[in-house]
Amino acid sequence: MKTRKMNRDWIAAAETLSSALPYLQRYDGATVVIKLGGHAMSSDAAMDMFARDVVLMQQVGVNPVIVHGGGPMINAMLERQGVISEFVSGKRVTDKATVEVVEMVLSGLVNKRIVQAINSQGGMAVGLSGKDAKLITCDQADPALGFVGNPTKLNPKLLTTLFSNDMIPVIAPLGAGRNGETFNINGDTAAGAIAAALKADRLLLLTDVPGVKNAEGEVVTELKAEQIRQLIRDGVIAGGMIPKTETALEAIANGVRAVVILDGRAPNACLLELYTEHGAGSLIRPD
Repeated sequence: MKTRKMNRDWIAAAETLSSALPYLQRYDGATVVIKLGGHAMSSDAAMDMFARDVVLMQQVGVNPVIVHGGGPMINAMLERQGVISEFVSGKRVTDKATVEVVEMVLSGLVNKRIVQAINSQGGMAVGLSGKDAKLITCDQADPALGFVGNPTKLNPKLLTTLFSNDMIPVIAPLGAGRNGETFNINGDTAAGAIAAALKADRLLLLTDVPGVKNAEGEVVTELKAEQIRQLIRDGVIAGGMIPKTETALEAIANGVRAVVILDGRAPNACLLELYTEHGAGSLIRPD
């Protein structure tokens, strides 16, 4: 005969599940686009935890879409291939040789690693790039930067088809030009454009900081769009946070219900944001 005594950890786990019920109901059927940066791919353990969270989200009714970057992996491969990068105003010039390496790394090495991690946790992930099924059509963002694209047209039908078959899209931020060129797209920009095309309920931008900070250096848990604009004007939002907040503002302006900037290094960051009262990071809403 087996006997077992209840302990505090079991009770706490049950209470956590019970308190999540309103949020599980809230996000049932919702589309959530997640931008996964290189920081969250720093170890196999981090990747497995992220993949488990994504599969859990789908199991409880969310339609997750993963858009990933891969800057550190691209840099390493360019160095290995002997491709020397040029920079204009701090931005990499993506010539033909460079974009070939970018496509190889993003659509191959990085994309398939994420797909395999999700599938290993019981999900059904499908690896794509913006070139598949005309998902993302681009114009050249800046002639001085070469094959760097700005999304101009999206075809979300492929993604909704995958949702209806319980599959999880994992998208490399590449797009096709009007003349068949391959363009590299900033990962945040690609995620924002996809979220807008899907009218997503949430866009989660996983980064390496806890969120948007105010002048006192404190993370602000909820902001309106105009507050973000004012923080940029005041110079409080600066550096790498500017393009992320600009992506958030554009996504909101184009139909995304809310954007969250949060620390992708934190364990279970996506689950904390969606299924707990306190959330995680900085939630940005329309005015």
